[in-house]
Amino acid sequence: MIAELENLSQQGLITLYYADESHVCTEGYVPYGWQFPDEEVFICAQKGFRLNCWAMISRQNQCFWQTTIQNIDSQFVFEQFDNFSLSIHKPTYVVLDNARIHHAKIIQERISIWQRRGLYIFFLPTYSPHLNIAETLWRQLKTGWLNPTDYCDEETLAYAVNRCLGNVGNHLNINFSPFNAN
Repeated sequence: MIAELENLSQQGLITLYYADESHVCTEGYVPYGWQFPDEEVFICAQKGFRLNCWAMISRQNQCFWQTTIQNIDSQFVFEQFDNFSLSIHKPTYVVLDNARIHHAKIIQERISIWQRRGLYIFFLPTYSPHLNIAETLWRQLKTGWLNPTDYCDEETLAYAVNRCLGNVGNHLNINFSPFNAN
């Protein structure tokens, strides 16, 4: 089904987005590192601040996003889809993982209204985050676009994250590999 959606998107018949949520913390993001034997390493970090992020991104780097210090719950996702559904101009599909908040009652009750507006939700098979290109957005944000100094305090981190997400498709682009159905 994803291959068919990708094909329809490439033909320009639909718009296809992948959506997900993540977060960044002032504790920093260090997936790996190294240092010389007698080198002292310092990463500026502050505990306690967490910025939650929601985004929908296409392979063409069209990105709709929102950040919040509140938890991202089903009400938040509902509001994002409801607002987004009022701005689309052709059939639009959003691919989501199977997080509980994506299947909440408030979401399920609204799907038929969104479909009448041209917004369709497609759920990935369980345990398949590799199929969601929004995961690549979060990896690029945390490992490529944010600098270690961006994690120094709450205001700096919030500004940097919002600056990065706001520049996706303009100054910041991800070169997504073509969809491969195999």
